[in-house]
Amino acid sequence: MKKILLVIHIGLFFVTSKAQMPEASIDSLVKTVLKTFDVPGISVGIVKDGKLIHAKGYGVRSLKNNLPMNENTLVGIASNSKAFTSAAIAMLVDEGKMKWDDKVRDYIPNFKMYDPYVTDAFTVRDLLTHRSGLGLGSGDLMFFPDGGNFTREEMIHNLRYLKPVSEFRTKFDYDNNLYIVAGEVIAKVSGLSWEEFIEQRIMKPIGFTSSTASYSRVKNNTNIIDAHAPADGKVIAIPHDWNDVANAAGGIMSNITDLSKWVILQMSDGQYGENKKLFSKEMHDEMWSPQTILQTGAGAYNTHFGAYGLGWFLADVKGYKQVSHTGGLAGTVTQITLLPELKLGIIVLTNQQSGAAFTAITNSIKDSYLGYENRGWVKKMDDRVKAGEAEAKKINDDIAKDIATQQKLGTTKIVDSLFVGTYNDKWFGNIVVSKKENGLWIASAKSPRLNGYLTHYKSNTFIVRWTDRSFDADAYVMFTLDRNGKADGFKMEAISPLTDFSFDFQDLDMKRTK
Repeated sequence: MKKILLVIHIGLFFVTSKAQMPEASIDSLVKTVLKTFDVPGISVGIVKDGKLIHAKGYGVRSLKNNLPMNENTLVGIASNSKAFTSAAIAMLVDEGKMKWDDKVRDYIPNFKMYDPYVTDAFTVRDLLTHRSGLGLGSGDLMFFPDGGNFTREEMIHNLRYLKPVSEFRTKFDYDNNLYIVAGEVIAKVSGLSWEEFIEQRIMKPIGFTSSTASYSRVKNNTNIIDAHAPADGKVIAIPHDWNDVANAAGGIMSNITDLSKWVILQMSDGQYGENKKLFSKEMHDEMWSPQTILQTGAGAYNTHFGAYGLGWFLADVKGYKQVSHTGGLAGTVTQITLLPELKLGIIVLTNQQSGAAFTAITNSIKDSYLGYENRGWVKKMDDRVKAGEAEAKKINDDIAKDIATQQKLGTTKIVDSLFVGTYNDKWFGNIVVSKKENGLWIASAKSPRLNGYLTHYKSNTFIVRWTDRSFDADAYVMFTLDRNGKADGFKMEAISPLTDFSFDFQDLDMKRTK
């Protein structure tokens, strides 16, 4: 899931003010963002002092129908779902049905990590804190980018094959699969599926009217976005592919109207209105307490400390606490930012995968409450995007030049039959390399849209250019050969530094089986 999950969580302040950005200024800001970052639609919500004071949509919900985006338009909130998973566990802890530090195997006996010690020591708390030792996005290809064909049981089983990159509980590396396990723990303890628990025990009691725990559970799709992504330089609508097995990590569909109630609940210690108490202040404080330390720098907001809590990013600001999270699916990104001591919450939902867009909006609104003059966040983020795109373009241009030079010199001739075959990775399953009329073709058995032609690059290395150009995740395919010169396996690596981390090609270790 999107790289913005990791890089836009820091926002800390040292100037105190209570000035609200005028509505006309918000309108102008968002319209500029829509144009600058080529986003079809954005909705923005601001909660202040326990009330929703701004709720508005801008642009269109889909390029297919050009219907207007509004505060009730449903958007996949992606990893902002994680805080709901954490809250669900907090409720069960409040009820005495479980504890944060219960062992995972007490609830899911077949849970197993690569290291036996880690398996035995792993707690429910560990599921939520991104300190497992697994690498960034490890195993995400089982549900990303196109939903895949993995069952929840397969995904949990396959965790045992994912090799750690750091010692257990020593380092932050963002993870999605362990939140899926947390969803199963909730189901085991409560007797409800994760989806039923979220809808019945959280959404319904505080008055959600349109939201659902997954895309497949949306009953009224008359006001819902299409996801959008750049493909060969043009933003297009793309399928909302999502495997329901990953709902506990990022499946919720919601809107500004409903999420404002969630924000109010969070900033009221689990209380909504006079009679709705979902979780205790003790549990609320636990979720907002540092669990995993993050490396951070002063940045634009004089940040000194950063951490991950239970479903939330946390940071300091000269006495202020920021509690936030981002979310990203293919074609949509979202952000929720809370400044509880200022009783301020900012929600930004988009239908295009530009993290720069929501960052520019959130930071500009945030600055207005902190007394900053206009610091030009749109331009800052636009410059950052353009620099990243230029770097990626140079890499791809250099590759194209290398291939053209080798073709001209006649040094790219290969014997296709040496590479044709079926290859297997223990956690990802089979990938088949076959011969087609236009060259070698590579296709995943478990992730149907992950396919494309192979272009020979250098020696035993090829380039795969995925058929779905919205993936923006072309990769090196590096074959190994046996003593007879026949390919017996391969590894992969993303080409562009902009490739979403959930394309965790680097974790694959494909071995020929046929």
